[in-house]
Amino acid sequence: MDPRSEISSFLTSRRANLTPEQAGVPLYSGKRRVPGLRREEVAQLAGVSTDYYARLERGKMAGASREVIEAIARVLQLDDDERDHLLNLVELTRHRPARTRKPRRTTIRPGIQRVLDSIDTPAFVQNARLDRLASNRIGRALYSLPDNGSQDHYNYAHYLFLNAQAADFHRDFATAKHNVVALLHAATAHDPHDKELINIVGTLSTQSDEFRILWANHDVFRYRSGAKLLTHSIVGDLEFGYESFELSTDPGLVMLVYTVEPGSPTAEAMSILGSWTAPASLGANGEGGQEG
Repeated sequence: MDPRSEISSFLTSRRANLTPEQAGVPLYSGKRRVPGLRREEVAQLAGVSTDYYARLERGKMAGASREVIEAIARVLQLDDDERDHLLNLVELTRHRPARTRKPRRTTIRPGIQRVLDSIDTPAFVQNARLDRLASNRIGRALYSLPDNGSQDHYNYAHYLFLNAQAADFHRDFATAKHNVVALLHAATAHDPHDKELINIVGTLSTQSDEFRILWANHDVFRYRSGAKLLTHSIVGDLEFGYESFELSTDPGLVMLVYTVEPGSPTAEAMSILGSWTAPASLGANGEGGQEG
């Protein structure tokens, strides 16, 4: 990944997404040639010259102060995830020695699995590449993998874009795909030397036109909390909330826990699914659910 090119594409996309009205820029008569703000408008609002901002938008960040970068982030109305993404990219252009990173975890500690097993709603652990590393039993029932025989180890981004069943399973399919691409975009800026992550992005860009289009939008996102709308082939429509928890003792791993409104149709459906997926009901490879 070339951080200068990424900065250029990111700032250009954010500028194009912000209308003059949203930025408080007065409109005058005459047709505008750009869909969003002009460079000179961003520069004026940020308190820098047009030439200087144009240089920054080309990814030439040498000498740019934190205050200037923060001012540009405010003008472009970047949210916290976008601002952090920009700062990560800027740091990469400063030619600082690469920070030594431990390899991404591909297994979890037994204690983490015990925590998962103690939760009675779907729960999972995954890394920044979206490799899903572990699940609890109800999570395996909800997101099973009959094609490869492993309930826990698979890449969620691969599944979402390259498996035909994903569209039937996700009622919020467009949102799910957008968020996955945005998560991977944020991850590449945080750890641009992760070869496995680069391979995942490369494979998806080659094999999925939709992934490639979404990647070009340069949106970024981090898991916190939200909603999941799914349709299971056995128990039907399901509505979950989810909460995410970074594992402080296992940097780079996140636990996702789905939440269910007590007494709701989803709570009843999950009770049925839990009974249906009792250990005696599962095949040798854990089949019995549907991918997700």
